[in-house]
Amino acid sequence: MQRRHFIKNTILATGTFSLAGSQSFAGSMTSTRPAAANFKKSIMWGTVGIDGSVLDKCKAIKEAGFQGIEPNSHMDRKEVIDAAKATGLAITDVCCSTHWGKPLSHPDAAIRREGIDGAMVALEDAKAYGTDAILLVPGVVNDTIAYDECWNRSTEGIKNLLSTAEKMKVKICIENVWNNFLLSPMEACRFVDQFNTPCVKFYFDCGNIPVYGWPEQWIRILGDRIGRIHIKEFSRQIADKQGRGAGFGAPLTEGDVNWAKVMEALRKSYQNVWLATEQGSNKTLDELKDLSKRFDKILSL
Repeated sequence: MQRRHFIKNTILATGTFSLAGSQSFAGSMTSTRPAAANFKKSIMWGTVGIDGSVLDKCKAIKEAGFQGIEPNSHMDRKEVIDAAKATGLAITDVCCSTHWGKPLSHPDAAIRREGIDGAMVALEDAKAYGTDAILLVPGVVNDTIAYDECWNRSTEGIKNLLSTAEKMKVKICIENVWNNFLLSPMEACRFVDQFNTPCVKFYFDCGNIPVYGWPEQWIRILGDRIGRIHIKEFSRQIADKQGRGAGFGAPLTEGDVNWAKVMEALRKSYQNVWLATEQGSNKTLDELKDLSKRFDKILSL
């Protein structure tokens, strides 16, 4: 009965997601959408493989042409703040560093509690950095964690974070990753809408979708539910030949993401100025500069 009830609710939700989203966030539709030329480039901290201190990495990021960084949670806050100030980089959001090891969907309640605590630190980091969003993977579905269990546990976990998020005015942005969860844009809308608060949004990753969909369609359907964007490439051809994960090895602009359509959709729907890339390992300054130029090419479309 539980599985049938879950599927029934999901099917019913696909017919109503647009209305729910427009009611929840209608107030932001006309005032905050950036002009096309105003999009700014950020980079996910975990993709910067250059050796050195936080300051060393920030200097390289700045020299390469980026304007912001997406640090991990649980970093030394003073070191991050000082490095950002010294280089003029903005801190655009915070990636929760515990959501894989301590997922909100875990069968063990104690581990779920640790996951909630880890996300709390991410919220506190964001507040300290003066930014208004965190990236959170809500949970994982696998052979021991059923789909409905992931939905229910991650929903409960996020609800435990809401009062803090609302007090701090920091959005919890749910990312679509290869975690076997939220596999359609309509379902993603339903997941966000159930919280009925502007403090829960979606962190949309363009490169994670081509294995089962088209990013521009997700962006259009999610609309102003999107709180942040990851710019990342994927090649189906490489994935077919070398294994699915190898598809991320395609250089930015050389895979299967239709960036012209993605940018068209973002200019119609996205409410923020920041676009963050999560692409490659970037172990040298030259690699960072090349990535930045490719990012510029996308922004020019």
